[in-house]
Amino acid sequence: MILMGLAPKLILLLSLFTTIQLTSSQPRQRSNDSTPPPPPTPPSPPPISPDAVLCNGIFVSYTYSTGTQIKPNDTKSQPYRFESVITVLNNGRDELKSWLVFVGFAHKEILVSASNAILEDGSSLPVSVENGTTFAGYPAADLKSAIMTAGDIKQMEARVELVGTQFGVAPPGIPLPNNITLVNDGWSCPKATKRDGNILEVCCMPDPKNETDPIGEKLKPRQKGDLTIMYDIIRPYATSYWAQVTIENHNPLGRLDNWDLSFEWTKDEFISQTKGAYPSVVDASACIDGPQGKHYDAVDFSTVLSCARKPHIIDLPLTKYNDSNLGLKPYCCRNGTILSPSMDPTKSKSVFQMEVYKMPPNLNISAIAPPLSWKIKGNFNPDYKCGPPARVSLSEFPDPSGLPSNRTAFASWQVACNITQPVTPSCCVSFSSYLNDSIIPCNTCACSDCSSKRVDKTCSTTSPALLLPPQALLIPFENRTKFAASWANLKHRKVPTLLPCGDYCGVSINWHLATDYHRGWSARITIFNWGGTNFADWSAAVELKNAAPDFEKAYSFNATTVAVDGKNTTVLMEGLPGLNYLVAEVDAKNPSKDYRVPGKQQSVISFTKKLNPGIKVGAGEGFPTKVFFNGQECSLPSIIPSNGHKGRVSTFLLMVLPVFALLSLWV
Repeated sequence: MILMGLAPKLILLLSLFTTIQLTSSQPRQRSNDSTPPPPPTPPSPPPISPDAVLCNGIFVSYTYSTGTQIKPNDTKSQPYRFESVITVLNNGRDELKSWLVFVGFAHKEILVSASNAILEDGSSLPVSVENGTTFAGYPAADLKSAIMTAGDIKQMEARVELVGTQFGVAPPGIPLPNNITLVNDGWSCPKATKRDGNILEVCCMPDPKNETDPIGEKLKPRQKGDLTIMYDIIRPYATSYWAQVTIENHNPLGRLDNWDLSFEWTKDEFISQTKGAYPSVVDASACIDGPQGKHYDAVDFSTVLSCARKPHIIDLPLTKYNDSNLGLKPYCCRNGTILSPSMDPTKSKSVFQMEVYKMPPNLNISAIAPPLSWKIKGNFNPDYKCGPPARVSLSEFPDPSGLPSNRTAFASWQVACNITQPVTPSCCVSFSSYLNDSIIPCNTCACSDCSSKRVDKTCSTTSPALLLPPQALLIPFENRTKFAASWANLKHRKVPTLLPCGDYCGVSINWHLATDYHRGWSARITIFNWGGTNFADWSAAVELKNAAPDFEKAYSFNATTVAVDGKNTTVLMEGLPGLNYLVAEVDAKNPSKDYRVPGKQQSVISFTKKLNPGIKVGAGEGFPTKVFFNGQECSLPSIIPSNGHKGRVSTFLLMVLPVFALLSLWV
């Protein structure tokens, strides 16, 4: 009876208990709950390739993950998104320092993002990589070996996730690169092989001709380059540090004028003050609106020089050298001029210092990261491509106390930069000779992509330039048309309906073959400045492969032969003291009727035939194969003057041009 009486209550309790259990197992409603859901579990990395397990060196792979069509819809050049992964795995015996991997992209790729790496040439994303590019590890640049880490794959491997745009390969097609390889010194890689349709991989082994760095070596050897930049920490503190930046030119012809140096901070650093150089734009507003202003609330940001993520630093004028606040630093304050060591070794580098403030969590004395994406450019100078900063042995400096000892930096990084030839130069060359009375002018559109300009509708971008009478060299191109047309009619040459476009070069150089006799020969070089920029301490160089060793003298220039790439085939020229200034184009005395007058410098250059008595001067060996102005290579004509119309040009160029140059001094 008692059990029967308890039965309804027991059933009720069991029902309630079941309800509570079921309710607790159901998902909760979070309409009034501010607690965020737990983060999703990150996907596990893909398993290691069987080929990677068999590799006892550095295993490098490129895995295409996925791709989709993106806008705009264009059947001619349809763009597609691609996602890929680069894997670098150190299965060798020693640590791999500052890994570098080249990917030979082949589908006009535009790289939009890359994790755990930067581009070696310092390019900022997005960037076109259709000709291939080299990736450098960052922030983890070194890969330890299994021996050093007891097989810890996290310290042995780097994974770079790529996102970008490619053209022409529609899914399910797979746009793999042509090749992928490790480019670190001391390693040899075969041609990469394809696996599973979407993977390109290679196993690189130590090159028997080189020795890898020993275990425990943490610093890279210093690299050679046309130009190097040292980033030395000279005074470190917990929240800031002083860095000394040294820009040094090593190329016998390269130089910089009005240099502009830029780089990119990666950890919200900012520049408080500088000595020996200055930001091109002084602006601290980014700090006030950013995390820097919140952390350094006691700092007077009105005195802070730059909070830009990508600051630009420029040299100071000479008048600031003795400035106690900005100057008083060796090798500073030259208005941005860095000459080649062949011209003046004492003027081949620039040095400045800057105080850099750091941000949390890097507020300890050893937490220092150099800026990335270094770039340097000048005015009418070669283009430079710079690699990533590499940790190198500590720089040494003379002790400031005057004691006969050196002090080392606390940390040193090196950036190596090399000259790259621009697609369109800024200078061009014309040829003339005593063998012919016509001038072979600069090439059509030598210094400009005319097809992108409106001029392509008024002139031909493909027709070869018309031969010129000698006097036309002294006339601006826009005024040469009637001279060129009249000269063509006089010589019974066909004049095209649409005349060729101009060269659009700021500087042009005429190389005139003047004489050729039994024991020697001579040439005259004339440099014209058609632009609006004056060139102080200008330089010009000519490569004469067979004639340079017989160089004798330049009569109005300082000149000497220099070795380029180990070959003594180049003559370097510069103005004499007091005459080393190539002025800009100016108005004539009577602008209403006279043509504008270019700045010009000129000299005769003589050669013997002692070392090369059989030299064929008039047949081509008396004409340069390369010409440089201020370190930048100029465009050359595709032909040389022949002996078809021997006569008047020699007399005119030998007599009129020097007289014209003398008269121009009075303009």
